[in-house]
Amino acid sequence: MANILVVEDNADLAFGLSTILEFEGHDVQSAADGPSGLRSARARAPDLVILDLMLPGRSGYEVLRELRAGGARMPVLILTARSEERDVVMGFDSGADDYVTKPFSTLELLARVRALLRRASTSGEPDAVEEKRAFGEVEVDLGSRVVSRAGEVVELTPKEFDLLNALLRRRGAVASRNELLTEVWRYGNADVATRTVDVHIAELRRKLEPDPSSPTHILTVRKSGYRLRT
Repeated sequence: MANILVVEDNADLAFGLSTILEFEGHDVQSAADGPSGLRSARARAPDLVILDLMLPGRSGYEVLRELRAGGARMPVLILTARSEERDVVMGFDSGADDYVTKPFSTLELLARVRALLRRASTSGEPDAVEEKRAFGEVEVDLGSRVVSRAGEVVELTPKEFDLLNALLRRRGAVASRNELLTEVWRYGNADVATRTVDVHIAELRRKLEPDPSSPTHILTVRKSGYRLRT
């Protein structure tokens, strides 16, 4: 199956996670603090990292930023005991692919792990769409994955770009949260409900809309989902 690194300072939780993942057939290694987690990730290049945010030595945010700055592209699932949206957003800005909030169920964790591993296994597939799209002051170069607003490059995380691309492909049609979860995160309809889409949409608005509190392009369609008005 996959090589997975668990970086968690709670020994009981780390043992439980390792046991669950090994039962699923994965090869699991653990680290109990930020510095050792960073060293293990660099040395082992795992297929997936499960990373606690509150770690001794160096925080999960710092570990994640250093991994991404060094070119590491493996999916990272962050664990957090905090439910405030800003903490989740900080994790995404640091380069996380998804998150779970403690306490979480085994089924929820495994669903997210499977989705991230599926996503990583197909990330090299070409996207058959035109190379450039634009709306308002925003221009999206799909080939280079570069987004600019009013001529200035805007830094999007990989998942933010994939979400924006999913909305662009629909050419103004509505996308439900379940459709976006399936397309961007590879979650199936039976997988757990999540606010992941809403958090990413909020970040896209913050980065791309003139007034994020009153968006003119990335629109909510009540009881349906989201659509992009070009």
